[in-house]
Amino acid sequence: MAGRFTRREMIATAACGAAALAGRESPAAQGGPTSAPAGNPLPRWRGFNLLEFFQAFHRDPKRRNGMVSEDDLRWIRDWGLDFIRIPMDYWLWVDTEWRKTFKLRSEDACKINERFLEKVDRTVRLGEKYGLHVSLNFHRAPGYCVNERDSKREPFDLWEDREAEDAFVHHWDVFARRYKGIGSKRLSFNLVNEAPRPKPGRMTREDYCRVMKRAAAKIRQTSPDRLIVVDGYGAGSMVVDGMADAGVAQSVHAYRPGQISHYHAQWVDRNLSFPKPTWPLRNKDGSHKMGPAELEKHYEPWGRLVRRGVGVHCGEAGCYNKTPHDVFLAWFGDVLRILKGHGIGWAMWNLRGPFGVVDSGRADVKYEGFHGHQLDRRLLDLLLRH
Repeated sequence: MAGRFTRREMIATAACGAAALAGRESPAAQGGPTSAPAGNPLPRWRGFNLLEFFQAFHRDPKRRNGMVSEDDLRWIRDWGLDFIRIPMDYWLWVDTEWRKTFKLRSEDACKINERFLEKVDRTVRLGEKYGLHVSLNFHRAPGYCVNERDSKREPFDLWEDREAEDAFVHHWDVFARRYKGIGSKRLSFNLVNEAPRPKPGRMTREDYCRVMKRAAAKIRQTSPDRLIVVDGYGAGSMVVDGMADAGVAQSVHAYRPGQISHYHAQWVDRNLSFPKPTWPLRNKDGSHKMGPAELEKHYEPWGRLVRRGVGVHCGEAGCYNKTPHDVFLAWFGDVLRILKGHGIGWAMWNLRGPFGVVDSGRADVKYEGFHGHQLDRRLLDLLLRH
């Protein structure tokens, strides 16, 4: 995994980017829906999100203790995969009394706990040890989190308040300085998880691009060649046209349609009102609602972005464990096929747990014993085919 992406490589033409960086077979050899070569400037990294830095207030201490398991990284490597994304809550390394007060003051948001950041250092080192690219992501950033409850805890708003924007830039500057000697083939920065859909009075396209460009510029003062990734609008569903020429990559999240990916997931299907899904998806009257053709159309803008020479990766993908397993696999097989056809790699949410391949808790899976855990072999085999 040694070596570096240069900024020029990141904004290279599609053909040059694919040849110089990805070092992989052509999209035609891979198969997929598109007839033209995709030419993604990024390698088609494949792997998982690991959640040990996920949420400061999560009820499971393993989701906030910062101690990534070496077993997880070893399994990912041994399966022939090469990528981990680390969604992080910045409160975890803010050095204040929030653990007692459950509140954070805006004037304290830039106080850094170096001891906790040593756990991030350890994760980056372990990624190198096991040959995995590490993508650091702010799941909760100063002034914003896609999870409404965490966002309400914020003392300011990232899209409206200069103080929040300054804090966001400051935290990324801390990471840029900390890892300036590590090349972009080993480490990337995914600036903020799942920005909202642009909406006046909430966040405009101009707001998002302003904040992302300012953070990227600050990072590159210290680390000019750092690979930087921005999530698409609308929780990773929409291309950010205003960043297409900014020398950054973009991340799509593969959860469409939500009636399949988040069936009976209470933070989305709050009233458990989603009908039991099928694939292709059908309306209540039995008529067609969505199938492979509609998925192709949904991901086509991301394919066009790749063909413009912009790097694209799928930072999150998967399905909650209440969706019937056969439906999940049929739908997800189409998702993976389409992404592969555009030369886009992926990261499952998550490795262990209700979206994962290990200990997912599905009631309709015949699990395989695996190092004291339960492995969903059918899902793993599907992933490894793509």
